[in-house]
Amino acid sequence: MKIQNIYVEERVKEHSKTKKILGKIKFENIIYCKSYTEILNPTNQNFRIQKMNPSLILAKKENNFIFKTPKRFTIGFYKNYYFSHMLNCVYDCKYCYLQGMLNSANYLIFVNYEDFYLSIKKKIKELSEPICFFSGYDCDSLALEHITNFLEEFLPHFKNLRNGYLEIRSKSVNTSVLKKREPLTNVIPAFSLNPQLVIENFEDRTPNLETRLKAIKNLQEKGWNIGIRFDPLIFYGSKKNYINFFEEVFAFLDIKKIHSVTLGNFRMPKNYLKKMAKIRPEDKLVQQNYVNLLFKKENKYSNHMVFFCYQQILKFIQKRKVFIN
Repeated sequence: MKIQNIYVEERVKEHSKTKKILGKIKFENIIYCKSYTEILNPTNQNFRIQKMNPSLILAKKENNFIFKTPKRFTIGFYKNYYFSHMLNCVYDCKYCYLQGMLNSANYLIFVNYEDFYLSIKKKIKELSEPICFFSGYDCDSLALEHITNFLEEFLPHFKNLRNGYLEIRSKSVNTSVLKKREPLTNVIPAFSLNPQLVIENFEDRTPNLETRLKAIKNLQEKGWNIGIRFDPLIFYGSKKNYINFFEEVFAFLDIKKIHSVTLGNFRMPKNYLKKMAKIRPEDKLVQQNYVNLLFKKENKYSNHMVFFCYQQILKFIQKRKVFIN
């Protein structure tokens, strides 16, 4: 990986994780700053231009390490939280909400991993009941693991965490961190999937469907129980395409080693979608959803398709394992 500019907060320049990350990256310039917000937050930035050549920011997160998920967001647990050790993604999905949420496309990595774990441990002790923590909410959990080594350090902690469960969500096939260790019953690697036609048209820079399925199958063969995430489902093409898609996925994978399946349609806060409509004027998916939002028009087709897909999935997976988010 080669980066032109790396920004490093003064307070983390001697941090062990900072030094390890810098040792793995080829870069031209290193620039020290007081706070990552100086680089990430200014409004006079062009997300689309930055996406072509993003910089890297190494920083320390001070507080608010974990957050409650939206109410319906679950894979079977009553208590659900998410955390983001990184902001932004190496991929460029046209429907990604990050381009509506953030002003900058630069990658931000918080190097104080230990504080995320301590916050998780504290929350488990506080609630004294099973809790699922979701990684990959504001980034891809695996895509830059070879640089960050976040999971390399994080997974051993979960081995001994009673009542703590971790979902690792990704589109990446960079699964070496999982392949080289014994599977953990309280860690669920979860992979986002869409039909290949959708991947080609809406999920720029991501691995194709065949490559993702092979990576998932390989992890299953090593003993991991996997989460399958059809979320968001982007409806493009005919219903027959989706019937064939689900048949392909579940015929290839080991159904017994599927922990859970989620599905949901394209959804986004109004202010995010408004911003995306400005920076992606050529994108029909974004523009149509923005028009629907402006005129408070319910996308009945999308809702119908979610239910249709749900029915198709139930042909292969037990109902108790399938969640509409």
